[in-house]
Amino acid sequence: MDPILNRMDYLQVGVTSQKTMKLLPASRHRATQKVVIGDHDGVVMCFGMKKGEAGAVFKTLPGPKVARLELGGVLNTPQEKIFIAAASEIRAFTKRGKQFLSFETNLTESIKAMHISGSDLFLSASYIYNHYCDCKDQHYYLSGDKINDVICLPVERLSRITPVLACQDRVLRVLQGSDVMYEIEVPGPPTVLALHNGNGGDSGEDLLFGTSDGKLGLIQITTSKPIHKWEIQNEKKRGGILCIDSFDIVGDGVKDLLVGRDDGMVEVYSFDNANEPVLRFDQMLSESVTSIQGGCVGKDSYDEIVVSTYSGWVTGLTTEPIHKESGPGEELKFNQEMQNKISSLRNELEHLQYKVLQERENYQQSSQSSKAKSIVPSFGINDKFTLNKDDASYSLILEVQTAIDNVLIQSDVPIDLLDVDKNSAVVSFSSCDSESNDNFLLATYRCQADTTRLELKIRSIEGQYGTLQAYVTPRIQPKTCQVRQYHIKPLSLHQRTHFIDHDRPMNTLTLTGQFSFAEVHSWVVFCLPEVPEKPPAGECVTFYFQNTFLDTQLESIYRKGEGVFKSDNISTISILKDVLSKEATKRKINLNISYEINEVSVQHTLKLIHPKLEYQLLLAKKVQLIDALKELQIHEGNMNFLIPEYRCILEEADHLQEEYKKQPAHLERLYGMITDLFIDKFKFKGTNVKTKVPLLLEILDSYDQNALISFFDAA
Repeated sequence: MDPILNRMDYLQVGVTSQKTMKLLPASRHRATQKVVIGDHDGVVMCFGMKKGEAGAVFKTLPGPKVARLELGGVLNTPQEKIFIAAASEIRAFTKRGKQFLSFETNLTESIKAMHISGSDLFLSASYIYNHYCDCKDQHYYLSGDKINDVICLPVERLSRITPVLACQDRVLRVLQGSDVMYEIEVPGPPTVLALHNGNGGDSGEDLLFGTSDGKLGLIQITTSKPIHKWEIQNEKKRGGILCIDSFDIVGDGVKDLLVGRDDGMVEVYSFDNANEPVLRFDQMLSESVTSIQGGCVGKDSYDEIVVSTYSGWVTGLTTEPIHKESGPGEELKFNQEMQNKISSLRNELEHLQYKVLQERENYQQSSQSSKAKSIVPSFGINDKFTLNKDDASYSLILEVQTAIDNVLIQSDVPIDLLDVDKNSAVVSFSSCDSESNDNFLLATYRCQADTTRLELKIRSIEGQYGTLQAYVTPRIQPKTCQVRQYHIKPLSLHQRTHFIDHDRPMNTLTLTGQFSFAEVHSWVVFCLPEVPEKPPAGECVTFYFQNTFLDTQLESIYRKGEGVFKSDNISTISILKDVLSKEATKRKINLNISYEINEVSVQHTLKLIHPKLEYQLLLAKKVQLIDALKELQIHEGNMNFLIPEYRCILEEADHLQEEYKKQPAHLERLYGMITDLFIDKFKFKGTNVKTKVPLLLEILDSYDQNALISFFDAA
């Protein structure tokens, strides 16, 4: 049976980061537990529920923002010591709130992730991993890309220390001391790691991972190699995974998998007889879920899923039924409880209204005084700008701690805004003068009253680069706005990969000159997404990329004084040549540029485009037939007389029309890529063929693959 869970909001703290809420161990089986949470104000709060009210056990003073919160203690005893990471410091408290540890790590960057195991402390900043034992430095590792999470396999079960780092370049790095034992490629940038069943599963080596593009997987980390157990693809296009826990919420004696996502989705997976996960429950909250835990908070004996959200709400999804069947005495007691709750809420509301009035008066007095400085209210924005491999588009997610009034999107490069089903905001476009002020897009999203999270989808054109700006205005007084900037890179649709097909026909661009390793790395960062900002260790670096729209590839190998770029798409090489020349000229660096063009690669790229172009043209033909087929169906009363192909078109009519709405931009994009390929092929030969473009477009309108290839060869 699927669980029936009812929502209960307990209290709100400040804005929270990922993995900053935990439940303290219960004193006895299924007894209520205390919740401890840290927020961006630096406040650590522990509370428990009593008679339906949240009562504080302790609350610390504000300080640097809490980036992580973990429970620890002596191995094989209840883990009830509270450890927090704030800036570069680790602090620890007892369950009563007494501070017993303050450890300054002296890291140059703020701590981003933390794991506690007995007297061992595993920390990571953006690129640096450190292992401490009893606050003494043991091991250190500098990662080639950002570290998103860190965990260690259970020492008490395996008698070996095996830390694992989740890195932005789609790799889990398994360490031994200060060295990488081996690397595991995963299907997306891993954002969170968790031990399966909370203890590493049957072997003690089972590790769960969640990715920023919403995929979930289980890997066994053995001493020699990884064993992939299962993977769940994100077929429903849900948000990235921020938190994972294991807890038996279904009540069948087997721990279920609890998952929290950045679009507010909470999921429960149970395991079938083959130990494969099966989705049993999901519920959408209005904002991203930063922490998730299974336990018992509201009432004894009623299990629940406790989550914290970005804006600081602590919410329970409880098995306790809302409507209870009861006798007259219990009904009276229940009514009395409700009356008391309503009365206490009214008092709290009156107190808050009075406080708001006071603060408003104070603000007006201070702003009107002669010595007044402009006081702009600050608000937190959680934003994410990521490339989706599935549809070659970028997702821009903006989340604010209070309701959003409107968001203005401005771009100085041509981009398409795509429809997002989850988005209920009303969009309006303003006309732009792109010739005089490089303004290609101006769109305003007006949000509904309670919207705190907005998701947009955009598609860029490779070769056209610049800045996308989002002006976010929340519903607060006085009116204020924050600007966020996102770089659209020259090769914006390329995504990092770890393997490429070396047998493809490749075009090569070679740069030589008096430039340093850091300079050439900064050019690659400028041109391509998903490249770490810091130059990787070593004298030479190799990165592989795949174009998410066309599946063409790019290999970049560079060192001090030399850079070699290989791609099976001439247009990719052409864009790199133009942009790198421009960047070198800006810095007054003399570049020697040479290139080798492989004629076969043009035909190869056209063959890669062919299925996409054919599909889009076929879609247009199918949509043109729908009205006529519907008329025939009404006239005849059924569709048995139609051939299977036409029956299929009628059955899928809604889906086809929905897809066709997006089609003009899609076809235009494919035509643009073929045109660029044609121009770039001859540009490297020193020939300008722009006058032949109208003829090329005529051939595309009556598309035939062989005719197109012949035109490319004959031109």
